[in-house]
Amino acid sequence: MTAAATTVALTLGAGVANAAATPGAPGAGDVYFPDYGNGGYDVQHYDVRVRYQPATDQLSGTTTILARSTQDLSRFNLDFALDVSSVQVNNRAATFTREGDHELVVTPARQVPQGANLTVTVKYAGIPSQVEVNGYTGWSRTADGALAVNEPESAWWWFPSNDHPTDKATYDVSVLAPDDVQVISNGTLTSGPNPELKGWNRWYWRSAKPQATYLTYIAIGRYDIETDTAADGSPIINAFSTSLGDFEGAARAGINRTNEIIETEEQWFGTYPFEARGGVAAIPGAPGFALETQTRPVYDGRFWRRGGNTYVVAHENAHQWFGDSVSLTQWRDIWLNEGFASYAEWLWSEHEGEGTPQELFDYTYASYPADDPFWQVLPGDPGADKVFDSAVYDRGALTLQALRVQIGDDAFFELLPTWLQEHQYGNGTTDEFIALAEKISGQQLDDLFTTWLFTPERPDLTTGTTLARRSTADTDTTPTRPKSWNKIQQVHTAHADLKVS
Repeated sequence: MTAAATTVALTLGAGVANAAATPGAPGAGDVYFPDYGNGGYDVQHYDVRVRYQPATDQLSGTTTILARSTQDLSRFNLDFALDVSSVQVNNRAATFTREGDHELVVTPARQVPQGANLTVTVKYAGIPSQVEVNGYTGWSRTADGALAVNEPESAWWWFPSNDHPTDKATYDVSVLAPDDVQVISNGTLTSGPNPELKGWNRWYWRSAKPQATYLTYIAIGRYDIETDTAADGSPIINAFSTSLGDFEGAARAGINRTNEIIETEEQWFGTYPFEARGGVAAIPGAPGFALETQTRPVYDGRFWRRGGNTYVVAHENAHQWFGDSVSLTQWRDIWLNEGFASYAEWLWSEHEGEGTPQELFDYTYASYPADDPFWQVLPGDPGADKVFDSAVYDRGALTLQALRVQIGDDAFFELLPTWLQEHQYGNGTTDEFIALAEKISGQQLDDLFTTWLFTPERPDLTTGTTLARRSTADTDTTPTRPKSWNKIQQVHTAHADLKVS
């Protein structure tokens, strides 16, 4: 075959049958969730087109996946839980079967050579709220619509995907829904709501930057949508459920400060990495938590049941850098998301004059006695059943303050934006972060990170190895509670009680 012919074959994915072709792996290699994600291909773009009827919770759709094979493929898997009616691969009907609760196994009509373009089109339908995987559903049906918002998985209930943060892609999401509800998703609203059928509108949303599957969402229901423009020209889109009731004022007061909070966090983390910003206050009770859905976090309206709280907004928007732009490589690296977002709350506390990071370090440390089970959870490797444990949040933040004290402010505030820039729109690991911290500081930091991330005991602040002892009070004396403490605990208590980020 000539070079030109080879190029055409690769581009079309037509290739000749290859006896060496093998199935793609049924997982992405995650040690905590080995069947999440898949191998054998790399997704570039998702085009998700669905129709949803709130009255019956009936969803139907067609998702087109643009990918490139990373091996000679005889078959490959997608993560998906709804009923599938057809699959096409490169414009030819493919066969498909089910394995387990969420593995859709696709066998193309022709084997796919390594490096070939893949166009996969899946048609499907179902009632998402009635579909359970591992005993729960990632789809929340509400009185006026639905939410597809969850972590570490939510895509299975509304579009087929390679569901692991290591395979990011861009997105076009279009939703046809009755004209008495609104539809919000990630990125920018490129068109809509456009009448398509009598009594139905279609909404078109686009995410132009690489985005992990669990950060992709839709919120369908009755929302008041407000728009504005940031200083860089990007759209600010906030949406408030019309069912917020007594929580409405506090929710608006918090979410409407999103742009201010982002501009403040830019001083610590560098330029905001995405093309849009905002937030969604969902109907109270759904989804039951807040999640850093890319460009526009979703908050349960109950976050404001005790009044105003900007700390949850600071937390979820810090994730736009830590977790969204730079995503974890393995779910055991979750502290790179949650510890950093929690530390952003400490920085925001100082900005608001309600307590410094060192004061919050002191009070947090003192709040957990040495025999508290809190110290038995390792933020650097918490276990699959504790990825959202309070230690991942609080001890993760303690780790960062200990690091800051050890290497000094200049190195610390060089480290954070450098980490984000070097891994922007990609993934990172704990080992890579430690290596960068050592490079920038010129210090050997194994002892510090081992103590705070990987040792199942309360660090001893009287030794020189933990490097965050207080200079203003004896370690046996309970420090003064910072003004921000209760608000921060409201955020973390809600997160710890639910499967949430």
